[in-house]
Amino acid sequence: MKKAELEDDLRPEYDLKSLRVRKLGSGRKSFGGSTVRLEPDVAAIFPSADAVNEALRFLIRVTQQNPPTKVTTSSNTQENNL
Repeated sequence: MKKAELEDDLRPEYDLKSLRVRKLGSGRKSFGGSTVRLEPDVAAIFPSADAVNEALRFLIRVTQQNPPTKVTTSSNTQENNL
């Protein structure tokens, strides 16, 4: 088949220039959210995205309610006593 024959097969009312093309992979636009890829061993623990979000929100609450305390090593306490 020649190129001219392919162009003639398409009806003039089909305007392919107005079609939107979806990209796949990392170059694809995100629509309103971030995508996080979990390692397989972590993903196996959670049955759904909602379960992951619930666990992360719980972890955020716990860390915000319990700020880290200053850790002193035994060498620091010995230096302070001298």
